[in-house]
Amino acid sequence: MKVLTLIAHTNIQQQLANLLRTIDQVPGFTFIHVEGHGTEVENDPFLSAHDDVVGYIPRIRTDILLDDADVDAVLARLCESKANLTGHGIYWVTDVKKGGRL
Repeated sequence: MKVLTLIAHTNIQQQLANLLRTIDQVPGFTFIHVEGHGTEVENDPFLSAHDDVVGYIPRIRTDILLDDADVDAVLARLCESKANLTGHGIYWVTDVKKGGRL
């Protein structure tokens, strides 16, 4: 199993949710609101005057548990999507040693 972690600006939360719901390999997802801090903020197309004043960019984080074989297909769908997500977020993939339901 793998965890695909996505971080994107909150402005695309609805578009991302709509897209994730259409991908068969995605069993579910949860959004967590996070604050983006870093040097890349000057190049962020979503940076508003408010974000500049408060000193961070509102972002969402999504962790999706996937089968190893599904990671590339899900990433391809995200990159090929017409939801205009490309260039507006970052992702990483990590191994899961153990998981289950409590």
